[in-house]
Amino acid sequence: MPLRIVTVPCLSDNFAFLAHDPATGATAVVDVPEAEPILAALARAGWQATDVLLTHHHADHVGGLEALQAGLPAPARVTGAAADAHRLPPLDRAVAPDDTVSIGSETGTVIDVSGHTVGHIAYHFPGSEAAFTGDSLMALGCGRLFEGTAPMMWDSLSRLMALPEGTRIFSGHDYLAGNLAFARSVEPGNAAAAARVARSRSGGPESVHVTLGEEMATNPFLRAARAETKTALGMAGRSDAEVFAELRRRKDAF
Repeated sequence: MPLRIVTVPCLSDNFAFLAHDPATGATAVVDVPEAEPILAALARAGWQATDVLLTHHHADHVGGLEALQAGLPAPARVTGAAADAHRLPPLDRAVAPDDTVSIGSETGTVIDVSGHTVGHIAYHFPGSEAAFTGDSLMALGCGRLFEGTAPMMWDSLSRLMALPEGTRIFSGHDYLAGNLAFARSVEPGNAAAAARVARSRSGGPESVHVTLGEEMATNPFLRAARAETKTALGMAGRSDAEVFAELRRRKDAF
């Protein structure tokens, strides 16, 4: 039975997620921007948080952890990247890329998605066709390169693009409107991107999170290898990583 996933809007534009295994009752919280909305969502669902999965060290992803733990009947087990352990809250389990994690009976894999930060990880749960990508791959965009390099981030996005196209991408922020405007500036004829945002306006927060296949059809950062994207940027013949770097540079100044 696949995980039941609930999107929890937090702060001004962050998302946390509840991932619940109906077979066992186990529930993971993925990232903790703030505690109150997460505790309220748990109470509405009648679920008990057993685990916390952290993607990276930024305060808008871990800052609510202490208050969340204080509000739970029993502390949840905290998992995060071993490479980031020195700047994450105390971990009960430090994981490396290709390690497995479990939410009840559902097993997932840790993926290195460094770029936004070095040591950033994502969690892929194939049985539920879900990936929690934090600030690496985001809805119609990707994270700024605060610590990593463009080739590093392109490698990370390429690892994510190797997942099955039916995988739903659960990312850490709602930057959809701004990302759409940038995507339209790169590929003004991409009708799929405009149609995607039109659907999201009436679908609530969970409609931000679409399949990898739809991201690949609409997200300019995942289209750096495509001939039409290179031509649109005047970069025909340049490497995929170079095109990605130019896209990131343009978005930073957009």
